Amino acid sequence: MVYWLTQNLAEVPPDDDWLTSNERAYLAKRRFPKRRAEWRLGRWTAKCALAAYSRQAKPDLRAVPFERSNPRDAQIRLHRMEIEIRAATDGAPEAFLNDKPLMMTLSISHRNEIGFCVINPSGFAVGCDVEMIEPRSDHFAADYFVPEERHLVMRASAQDRPWVSTLIWSAKESALKALRQGLRFDTRSVVVDFENTGNAEDWNSLSVRQIEASRTFHGWWRMAGKLIQTMVAELAMARPLALRI
Repeated sequence: MVYWLTQNLAEVPPDDDWLTSNERAYLAKRRFPKRRAEWRLGRWTAKCALAAYSRQAKPDLRAVPFERSNPRDAQIRLHRMEIEIRAATDGAPEAFLNDKPLMMTLSISHRNEIGFCVINPSGFAVGCDVEMIEPRSDHFAADYFVPEERHLVMRASAQDRPWVSTLIWSAKESALKALRQGLRFDTRSVVVDFENTGNAEDWNSLSVRQIEASRTFHGWWRMAGKLIQTMVAELAMARPLALRI
C-alpha cells in the first residue's frame, strides 16, 4: 500500500523548530528565498506524511511525539522531533528516526506552493510528481516525448492537450525519481501510457516503461484543480490512500 499527502506553503510554520540541527544547517546554505521556501515545504510535507501515517497505520513510528499547537489553523508542531529527511548521494530523499534509517521509501515534489509526498512502507522504489497544467509546444514534445506519447497528445482534443501533455511529463518525472536518476536520464528513455476513466479528480491508473531495461513501473494519476499529481512504483500497487492530519 502507498500513502500520499499534500500541504500548501501557508501551512509551513514560519520558524524552523521542526527541523533537525542537520536540516537547519543545510537550509542555512541555501541563498535564494524561493529555493529555501520550496525546500522547507517539501520537508514539512514529508514529515507531516510520516506523522499522519504513524497515527493511521500504527507502525514503529507511532512513538514519535506529534501534537497540534494551533487547532484553529490545524498546523502540526513536531516537538522534540527526531525524524530527519536526508538527501542520499543520488539526491533521493530518505527518512531517518533517531539517526537510524526508516525501512520505507518516500518521494517528494512541489509546485505552485503545493507540496506532495508519497510514502511506501514496503520499501520498494517509488516516485511522485506534481505539475501545473499548462500548454506545452510541439517543440517541447519533440524534445522530450517519444512518438507514442506525441500521438497521445495529438489524439486529444485541443481543450485536453494541456493536461494530457502535463500528465505525460509528470509521469516521466515520477518514474525517473523511482529510478533515482531524475532529469539526469533522457526523458525519452521511458514511455508513458495511461487510463482515463472520465473522472480525472479520482485516481486513474498509468504505466511507465523503461525502454532499455524492459522494466515497467505502475502507478496512478489524478487532476487536483489546476495541478496534475502522479506516482509510480516498481511493483503494481493498489489505489493510493490519502493521509489525514
